[in-house]
Amino acid sequence: MWFLQRPDAANVWKNETVCSRYSRYKGILDGNKIPRYLISMKLAVDISFEEPLEKLWEAHEQAAKEFKEYLLKIDTEKVPLNKLPSPEKSFLDLKEKIAYKILQECHFCERRCGTNRAQGKIGFCRLGKDSYISSAFAHTGEESVLVPSGTIFFTGCTFTCVFCQNSDISQEWGDAIENKVSEGVKVTSKQVALMAEKLWKEGVRNINLVGGDPTPNLHTIISALKHFGKSITILWNSNTYQSLEATKLLLELMDFWLPDFKFWENDFAKKMSGVNNYQEIISRNIKLAYDEGSGEILIRHLIMPGRVEQDTFPILEWCAKEVPNALINLMDQYRPEYLVRRKPSLYNSINQRITPAEWQKATEKADALGLLWKPVS
Repeated sequence: MWFLQRPDAANVWKNETVCSRYSRYKGILDGNKIPRYLISMKLAVDISFEEPLEKLWEAHEQAAKEFKEYLLKIDTEKVPLNKLPSPEKSFLDLKEKIAYKILQECHFCERRCGTNRAQGKIGFCRLGKDSYISSAFAHTGEESVLVPSGTIFFTGCTFTCVFCQNSDISQEWGDAIENKVSEGVKVTSKQVALMAEKLWKEGVRNINLVGGDPTPNLHTIISALKHFGKSITILWNSNTYQSLEATKLLLELMDFWLPDFKFWENDFAKKMSGVNNYQEIISRNIKLAYDEGSGEILIRHLIMPGRVEQDTFPILEWCAKEVPNALINLMDQYRPEYLVRRKPSLYNSINQRITPAEWQKATEKADALGLLWKPVS
């Protein structure tokens, strides 16, 4: 059983600070709180879905304000969820409609490639309108607060990390030109919901949307939530490079956020992952999740060789200042993979594991800043 394999997954909830910072997630685990997406299904919107995208966003902004009031009433048990009628058009329906509109000129991520994926054209992420699942299982190797986690691995990614440990499902799973698929099974939103339901029946603590990266599959994910309807935490496990619009769609749906914060220096991020304005976009999205979303966040920081002072230190300083209640997973698991392993001469500076001295410097910095990392690292 998972609790025999991971005693820390049970012991972590004896930590009062962890329980305090993840109080709503703990409430969902205990059956005392309602997942956010279920609440969005009960919030009515009054707008024709044939309106242009600009008008749909105006309705979304108003519904987002009303959602906060709904959430407070339901959390304080002033309004039982099961007593609320199901509206003809819900906030979740509106989010789904907006997602499919975005798909027509795709800007789910901040690459904003503008591809009409709704017509099956292939975006930078190597995806058209269809989503593909590589695997779905109860994962016992995630952070202590998440185990066992109901992981659903989507193929495709918005990054081109040269050190990717999952390149088989992120970058090499399909041919963008010939549209050939070598990894993953094409799924409908209903099939994704059935996968989630199977995991729910197995007793997982959350539905963990991951990849690759889940961002290009946002339309499928939102539709799947409409078919799912179970009371369990929904978790966004992402490189966090989603667009501002995609983040707004997620804010009222995700109970728990598991973002990567890999780099601080944009030039290094561009070289390693092929993305622009990394620091600004990642920090913006994490801050939005913290301030406007559930606020329950566990930030993953993969310590890179030779990059403790340039990336780790400023990231930890930012976290301490901007998202002080977030927990931090300091990850020492970096290893040369993918292109770094295949072409080591091109990536000599990161063609090694981190040293014990680098790990010590990173952890000492986290301790000095008062960050909570040990229970989840």
